[in-house]
Amino acid sequence: MACNPSSLPNPTAWRRPRCQAAWMFVRYLAIAGIGLTSVLGQATPEKSGAGTRGGWLKSAANPVLGGALGTCFDVAVLKEGDTYRMWFSWRPKQSVALVESADGIHWGEPQVALGPNPESDWEAEINRPVVVRRPDGYHLWYTGQARGRSWIGYATSQDGKSWTRAGKQPVLSPDQAWEKGAVMCPHVEWDQTTRLFRMWYSGGEQIEPDAIGYATNPDGKTWTKLSANPVFRANPANAWEQHKVTACQVLRRGDWYYMFYIGFQDGDHARIGLARSRDGIGGWERHPANPIISPDPGQWDHDACYKPFAVFDNDRWYLWFNGRRDSVEQIGLATHAGEDLGF
Repeated sequence: MACNPSSLPNPTAWRRPRCQAAWMFVRYLAIAGIGLTSVLGQATPEKSGAGTRGGWLKSAANPVLGGALGTCFDVAVLKEGDTYRMWFSWRPKQSVALVESADGIHWGEPQVALGPNPESDWEAEINRPVVVRRPDGYHLWYTGQARGRSWIGYATSQDGKSWTRAGKQPVLSPDQAWEKGAVMCPHVEWDQTTRLFRMWYSGGEQIEPDAIGYATNPDGKTWTKLSANPVFRANPANAWEQHKVTACQVLRRGDWYYMFYIGFQDGDHARIGLARSRDGIGGWERHPANPIISPDPGQWDHDACYKPFAVFDNDRWYLWFNGRRDSVEQIGLATHAGEDLGF
C-alpha cells in the first residue's frame, strides 16, 4: 500500500495529529499484511491515483494475479453464478490457463486450459484468448504463435476446462497487406439477431500489432473479413495513442457498441482507452476522458497498461488489465460505479 500524502484533498493535512494518526494506522495495516478489506468489510477496495480518469478507480489490492506465477497477461473473463472465471495468457507455460474467483480479486490456483500443439507449425505458443458461452457450450478463440508470426485458432469445450481444437489449421490468418505477418488478440461476440459470430481482431507487426479489424462467421470457423479493414486505427492527434491501437474488447449495451482498447504512445508505453460506435464497425467516438487507465509512476504498472477486459456486474464495471513495470507483467483490476460510462 503506497503512502502518498499528496493524494489527500489537502496535501498538508496529513501532518495534523488526527490525520497523521489515521495515516499511521493505515501504514500499520500495510506492514502487518492486513488489508483494508478485512477491516472495513469492503468487497472491492479502491484507490484514486494519477492513473485513472472518467470515474474509474484501480483496486488497492493490485496486482491481483502474477507474482510467483511469472508473466501473466491478456485475459478473458466470464461471470457464472457467483464465480468469476478468468482465462489468461501464462507466459512460463506458453499456454492459456484458467483461474476462478468469488470477488475478482483473490484467485485460485491456475490450471492449463490449452497448451502448445507440437503437431502443428503455428502453435508453439498459445495466448490472448476470448471465450464465449452459449447453450451448446464454450467457444474459445486464441492466438497461436510460431516462426515470428501469429494466427488465430478455435476450440470448443463443455466445461471451459478441457478443450478440443476445431482442426489443425488456424481459422484466421494474416492475408491482407495491413495485417503484415500477424493476426491476434481476438474478441468475439455472438449476435443472436443475425446468428453470426462477430470478431474484432488485431493485425500488423508481431511484437505489437498496429490496428483493429473486423470479421463475421456463422460457425466459429470460416471467417469473412471486412473489405474496408481496419475499422479502428491510431489517432495521431492523441499523443497517448499516436503509435498503435490494438487488443480490444467490444461490448453491446443498449444502442451502442463500446470498445475498450490499448493505445500505444510508442513501443514501450501504453494506456487504455474507450470508444463507442452505433454498429461496432464505423463512426467510432472516443471517450472525452481518454485515456481512462494509465500507468502510475513507481507502481507495478509503471511503464504500461495493456489489454482491458470489462464485465458489468450488479451496480459496477469490473475491468481487468495487464500492467508492466520493466519486464514484470501482471494482472490488475479497476472498477467503475454505475452502468453509465460517461460519454
